[in-house]
Amino acid sequence: MIRAILLDLGNVLVGFDFARGYRALAEVCRHSPEEIPQIISACGLVPPYERGEISSEDFFVRLSQALGLHASFQQFCDLWTSIFLPGPLLPEGMLIGLRRRYPLVLVSNTNDIHYRMIEASYSAVRHFDAHILSYRVGAAKPSGKIYQEAVRAAGCRPEECFFTDDVEAYVEAARKKGLDAVQFQGTAELERELRRRGVEWD
Repeated sequence: MIRAILLDLGNVLVGFDFARGYRALAEVCRHSPEEIPQIISACGLVPPYERGEISSEDFFVRLSQALGLHASFQQFCDLWTSIFLPGPLLPEGMLIGLRRRYPLVLVSNTNDIHYRMIEASYSAVRHFDAHILSYRVGAAKPSGKIYQEAVRAAGCRPEECFFTDDVEAYVEAARKKGLDAVQFQGTAELERELRRRGVEWD
């Protein structure tokens, strides 16, 4: 029996498109939108930033050096968060209904700059009982630690937790930790998966 609902953030609760961010960053540096993801990957700053190992200010300084950015910290924050699309992907009424019946836990690989913007701009995240965020717990999916933290926050056994994520590798990692996990394929499919397990929210 499912006793808690665990949801990913990006492309489950809130949509995002990295290309939007690359185009925005290209306006304030010497590189094209096509070059920027390669440079960001090569400098290796995003994984430790998402695990909370470096501060937002240090991340800004070091990424600015790598890209040759000409922007203030606040301008950078606006550019870095431009990847997010307006409005939630899941109906807010569904989240409200689920929370009335089950602990609702957000489980996300994210970072301080992104999540501060998410909290300020998307009311959907306020419906969660717990926010298990990679930069706060010091571990990112598919690390087992982040799933353990999510199960602890849910207050029940792993097999009593339903989890969905758009990344199949993260779903598989959750299953290895005993969670009932499925890949997110859209709201309609999620509703079918929940109803199949006897989960109600209406």
